[in-house]
Formats: sequence, C-alpha cells, structure tokens
Amino acid sequence: MIDDSPAVRLAETRLAIAKAATRAGRAAQEVELVAVSKTQPAEAILKLLEAGQRHFGENRVQEAQAKWSSLRARFPETRLHLIGQLQSNKADDAVALFDAIHSVDRASLVAALARAVDKAGKRPDCFIQVNIGDEARKGGCPVADLPALLADANNAGLPVKGLMCIPPANVEPAPYFALLAKLARRHDLASLSMGMSADFETAVTLGATHVRLGTALFGDRA
Repeated sequence: MIDDSPAVRLAETRLAIAKAATRAGRAAQEVELVAVSKTQPAEAILKLLEAGQRHFGENRVQEAQAKWSSLRARFPETRLHLIGQLQSNKADDAVALFDAIHSVDRASLVAALARAVDKAGKRPDCFIQVNIGDEARKGGCPVADLPALLADANNAGLPVKGLMCIPPANVEPAPYFALLAKLARRHDLASLSMGMSADFETAVTLGATHVRLGTALFGDRA
C-alpha cells in the first residue's frame, strides 16, 4: 500500500523543491513552501502542522480568522500568507492576521494597507501581484502599470518585498515566470511568489522564493 499521508506528501514535495533548486544552482533554503490551506478544514491543516509545516496560504480573511485562532494558539510560530484578492475595506483585518500579503494589485489597496500598517504598528511582507498574462478576468496589476504602483507603494511606506503572479492556465508557464523574474530584477526586488502544484519545479528553476502549493500537499479537493 502506498503511503499518501500528509507527512509523506510534505517530505516528497520538499525533496522535489530541493532537486529543482539544485538544478538551478540554488539552495533549497532559498525557497519557502507555502501550503495553500484555503477551503481545507482545521483537521487537515493540523496534520501538516504536526509534520512540521509552518507557512500557510489563505484566500479569504474571514475564513482564515475562523480557522486559525485555535491553530495558531497551538503553533504560534506559524506564518500566514494571504494569497487571494483583498478588498480595501478588509485591509485592517488582513494586516492584523497575516504575516505576508501576496495580492497587492492597485493604488487604492496600497493606500488602505499603508493606513492599516501605520495603525497596527505591524508590517506584513507585501508582494505586488502582476497580471503577467494580461488576462481580462484575472487579478493583478498590468505589467505596464507596475512602475507607477511600486512608486505609490514606496511613497506610502508599504513594505514591498517582491512580485507575485499566476500564469495563464494550460500553457507553458516558464516564459511568464521568466518575465516576472526580469521585472523583479529591474525593480531591485528580491522575492518572487510564483509556482503552484502543477508547475512549482519550473518556478523554482526560474527564481521563485515562495511557491504556493495546495493539491501537492492536501491531495485533490472533493
């Protein structure tokens, strides 16, 4: 019988990240594994916590608030990443709860987050989400608007650490990851949040510092 337990999936995924990093001449420690726990029940998350995973990604502020108060009480060193779209009116709650926000994509949200950061005295790492494939129905800042949005964030004192993207579905992701890495270098940003369960190894070889994996760790959703 094949052992498909969360601990085994976690170990196998970490090994795959390490191998991809080695192929690119990088250290495995340069890549942070973010377990995408959106829609997952607390019991499933707990199994990964017990296996040693400490970085988790959630899509919605309200869902994360409901699940993580008790889990974090048991594992206070856990770091939470907001990877879904954020409404400006939820900025205060997001800053209070999350250690990193990967989906900053417009000037109004930059302003709301800057106010929330000042109010809370807490500075979560922020990533500018780039609409790398110029898709009409996908969140993210257009590539052409990135310099202006970064300037807005800098002027507002927002702690921008890097860029994030989700490539178009069902196409080769490498050119999009390479473009995001090029944009990050151009703007002197060190972190790249890119790569999901189907393409994380490619993302790691092209410079990802954060990969966001759900299915690889939790299995297929029902």
